[in-house]
Amino acid sequence: MNQKKILLIDDELDILEILSYNLEKEGYDISTATNGNEGIEKAKQIIPDLILLDVMMPEKDGIETCQELRKIKELHKTLIVFLSARSEEFSQLAGFQAGANDYIVKLIKPKILISKVNALLQLTSQVSDNAKLIEIGDLIIDKDNFRVSKAGQQFLLPKKEFDLLYLLASNTEKVFKREEILEKVWGNDVIVGERTIDVHIRRLREKLGINTIQTLKGIGYKLIVL
Repeated sequence: MNQKKILLIDDELDILEILSYNLEKEGYDISTATNGNEGIEKAKQIIPDLILLDVMMPEKDGIETCQELRKIKELHKTLIVFLSARSEEFSQLAGFQAGANDYIVKLIKPKILISKVNALLQLTSQVSDNAKLIEIGDLIIDKDNFRVSKAGQQFLLPKKEFDLLYLLASNTEKVFKREEILEKVWGNDVIVGERTIDVHIRRLREKLGINTIQTLKGIGYKLIVL
């Protein structure tokens, strides 16, 4: 297996040192940058699997940096996770709107952060864009046969509920915006009410007992793994 590459972008040298030490112990190939501009250039050079990005930095802040990174074609599969001291809701929403896959507050303990990083990169390796069979924990989604099982229990879902679940599960590190969900699940030719997605999400939670479908107010939905 190829060594996973992680790029750390933060202007605090002690943070870079601590993160580098802990992630290298896990076997990751670590690169660092101390500002947004330097981070963008390094990302172009190494094409990392994951970028941990601070919000408040000199020259170019994390939000701008994330927006620019998302415009680079070669980085479209790269996970971008904000690691910031700012915990306000508006900061987190701005991060997701800029294209981040996740937002972690810096008070998190190193061991928990490492676990999150491991989970993010492991899931990315397991689920491809065109996967016919998706396995996330005890949840199994068989696209060819339209079958869903959880902890060994089989579920028969209506097509739209199945399509919605499959879409969310196809990229567990992505926040799917409501507009994208409507387009991919219902199509541009179908007119549905604004509450349609909410109703289908609620039904999935009720039927499967899934508590990992996260609602990001004003943005969309994300399937997370606890």
